[in-house]
Amino acid sequence: MPRQLPDVTGLPDDDPDDSVAHADGDRDPSSSDEFSGGYLGLNQIPLWEYDRIWRVVTASAKGFAIGAGLKGGLSLFSVLSGLRRRRSRPPSRKNELLLSNSEAAVMALKETIRYGLFLGTFAGTFVSVDEIIAALGGHRRTARWRALLAGAIAGPSMLLTGANTQHTSLAIYILMRAAVLASRCGIKSRRFGKYCKPLTWKHGDIFLMCLSSSQILSAYILKQESLPPSYKSFLNKHGGKDASILQGVKEIACGLPFTDLEAVEKFYQSTGVNVKLNPDMDIPCSIVHGNQSCSAHTFSFLIQAYKRALPVYLPVYLIPALIVHRKGLLERPCTILGKGLLGTARSSLFLSTYCASAWMWTCILFRIFRRCNIPMVAMGTFPTGLALAIEKKSRRIEISLYCLARAIESFFSCMADAGYLPKSRHLRRADVVVFSISTSIIMHCYALERDVFRSKYLNVLDWVFGVPPPPDETPRHKTSQFASG
Repeated sequence: MPRQLPDVTGLPDDDPDDSVAHADGDRDPSSSDEFSGGYLGLNQIPLWEYDRIWRVVTASAKGFAIGAGLKGGLSLFSVLSGLRRRRSRPPSRKNELLLSNSEAAVMALKETIRYGLFLGTFAGTFVSVDEIIAALGGHRRTARWRALLAGAIAGPSMLLTGANTQHTSLAIYILMRAAVLASRCGIKSRRFGKYCKPLTWKHGDIFLMCLSSSQILSAYILKQESLPPSYKSFLNKHGGKDASILQGVKEIACGLPFTDLEAVEKFYQSTGVNVKLNPDMDIPCSIVHGNQSCSAHTFSFLIQAYKRALPVYLPVYLIPALIVHRKGLLERPCTILGKGLLGTARSSLFLSTYCASAWMWTCILFRIFRRCNIPMVAMGTFPTGLALAIEKKSRRIEISLYCLARAIESFFSCMADAGYLPKSRHLRRADVVVFSISTSIIMHCYALERDVFRSKYLNVLDWVFGVPPPPDETPRHKTSQFASG
């Protein structure tokens, strides 16, 4: 194991001998006893003070690197995709697309810097507050609540991504992550263990995915405005259906008269398929897949969806490999890159199967009951979540929580639009409040309940914040040991 660096507060804690340490200001700092206690030569700077400052600086820099790296990598793939689309367009539109791509590149750069500042400020604020509280109140005396408070104070750094930019989806996702960690702590607890036992269900992640899919995919067809714009764009791309097709399915499911079946027919004609739609149809299979049978459509859609999914997961696997496995990448690049490519292929199969099965299950249900309505759409999209079984077990909970966060946001948006939930006029940035509460819980678990984290996340947190010393250990004692050793 790597040698753990001391995290020194330099102030008295619970040891009475420490309370008088360095109290005599007339002593020569160059003496061996004083020097081993931690002075940096001529500068007369205590080593523990230097360690505090260095921890803040490195945490801020590493946080910025992660935020800018992740956001920049995703933005880069988006810009490259735009450039690829520009080559396939006619020459008359290339100048227009060139301008839009330039604007997209500038916007991507701004977003990259904003997210870097967001995570850099979060990391720096957390470490700063953690060190200040430990210095004023003592490491051991404040260990039980210090990270909880520091995490809450660091939360508003989310505002650096844009004062008017709402991050409801991100806040709810982080809240779900905090809830998972809290539930793991509850399972360990003697007092709350029996109440948290249902959370240990083996396939609970797949069940959550099915619930989330029912809401998300129903909203994708029936009420897209309830979804975040970026996620709506993602679904429109991987859902693989033209807006006119979705509109036709929505109208028949809601019992509305068709407004523009001709647009659906024109869309299929543009793809070389001649379709004549019946305005009196009971089920929308001919709208969804034209002249194809339901089974043939499922297989052809699966192949197309897989091609669309591959570019999505390449940065998801390759960028973390550069951050988390940066040392191993130099020692065994083939092994790590091979696992990344295998993970990309597997996750792409999951996403393509998920999208293809959404249309498959709805078609099956429509044909069995010979009707299409809103409950049928919700029921047909529920088993779509079973596709999550393709993914690795370690990734299932991550994906299910990600989708659950968006499903919750969409559900409450639908409830608010229907008038069942009053909209708050006083709390404009509820996302910042939720994010701060969530980061407070997460950082508290990180400081005191480290075993509830998965190793890959713990490695990243340790790299950014430094390994926290145990609550019952005085950090300055470790300095003395290292200095004397």
